[in-house]
Amino acid sequence: MDSSQLGLFNVWSQGDLVTKTVFILLLVMSLSSWMVIIVKALDLMRYKKLSAQARDFWHNPDFASGLKHLGNDPTNPFLNLALEGREATSHHRNTQAHLHDSLDVSDWVTRCLRNTLDEFTAKLQTGLAVLASVGSTAPFVGLFGTVWGIYHALLGIGAAGQATIDKVAGPIGEALIMTALGLAVAIPAVLGYNALVRGNKSILVQLNRFAHDLHAYFVTGARVATGNAANVLPMKKGG
Repeated sequence: MDSSQLGLFNVWSQGDLVTKTVFILLLVMSLSSWMVIIVKALDLMRYKKLSAQARDFWHNPDFASGLKHLGNDPTNPFLNLALEGREATSHHRNTQAHLHDSLDVSDWVTRCLRNTLDEFTAKLQTGLAVLASVGSTAPFVGLFGTVWGIYHALLGIGAAGQATIDKVAGPIGEALIMTALGLAVAIPAVLGYNALVRGNKSILVQLNRFAHDLHAYFVTGARVATGNAANVLPMKKGG
């Protein structure tokens, strides 16, 4: 068999509807996973830069200056936490007509900060289900294409009445390409999923630490003492 007649192009041109459907499905899965990986990786890079800015938040003389230092990006989770904490504290102290006023300010601020963290966590995890689904199903999609291709190859060989090695190797080899394609789609999705999960955990650790400091500031008026607290300027409660 001429080697020029083998390969992906020949598998596509000689394949039936099922084979082409498997090809298209694997292509869509691959594009979807790479799109998620690229978009989420860019988001993580941006959040890491924002976390570096948040570490300098407590080096400002007052809360208003700290907010200016965080910038005005509405998608900045550190800025959203600071604003939510300020709003929760102000709302609790200035209103007396709601059921939640029976909570002390510490519990109320904790609840509001936790809600903001939960919303951001859900946003951070968007798209990971796509990678998990692709990583777990793509090998089986490719295997299904291989089984289907081998079945049709054997039917063709049986109809031709020839079972020589040159007649068997070509069709069977082309069918096995589908398994390789399934693995080629699944492996980047799995590696991307693991890398993004690690990156998300790192950002969430920074956010939880920042939220803990904000809670202490709004409740007691001072940031939680740390090993390098001497290098942190005391902040005054200001708008």
